[in-house]
Amino acid sequence: MIQVRAGEMQLEKVMPMIAETSYRELHTPKGLVIVKGPIPPEELAELAMNEGLRAFRPPDRQHKALVEIASMERGMIFAAGHEKEIVGYCTFHPPDEFERWGQANIPELIELGGLEVSPHWRGCGLAQAILEVAFAGDRFEKNIVIATEYCWHWDLKGTGLPVFKYRQMMEKLLRRVNMYPLGTDDPEICAHPANMLAVRVGSKVPSDAVIAFEALRYQGKNMF
Repeated sequence: MIQVRAGEMQLEKVMPMIAETSYRELHTPKGLVIVKGPIPPEELAELAMNEGLRAFRPPDRQHKALVEIASMERGMIFAAGHEKEIVGYCTFHPPDEFERWGQANIPELIELGGLEVSPHWRGCGLAQAILEVAFAGDRFEKNIVIATEYCWHWDLKGTGLPVFKYRQMMEKLLRRVNMYPLGTDDPEICAHPANMLAVRVGSKVPSDAVIAFEALRYQGKNMF
């Protein structure tokens, strides 16, 4: 879920910190923001959570959830921080086994889950920066990355956007990291025409994983 409108700030080149970690300094009208990840759970635990980060649950509970995801074997958190406070983040984790995407047990499949920027920091380009840091290098070249976007989770009131304008905003943002809408007969995606399945297939994903994912997208139950 995306809770931010695309910013227009000039973004600096992504710089590797250590193996598997990326880092970016972003100068905004509100001050210097450090975007980096994956962030270890022990480091996340030491950071505060901005009070505006409540799209999924209250900030303290969401903070705990981020630490738990970072502790997962295949979980990753990328965050934008200002003065020891998280002001935006995105999560990556295996799809929930209770959802269609987790039932096929495709090891290469990983989900871009929550993507959230505090309302106080919207318009600073943080969502774009977080995604670009996350997809820097070849981190996901062996993965099929999916994002399931449901319009009932979108901050239509806070942004003032009509539902299909919001979807256009999300498409534009996700395309910056080569995630594109693909069709599916998944009931939750099909529940509203603005909902979207966005997908990025890495260049090193084996063909059998791609075939299994294609079979997963359409199961013949709710095809238009």
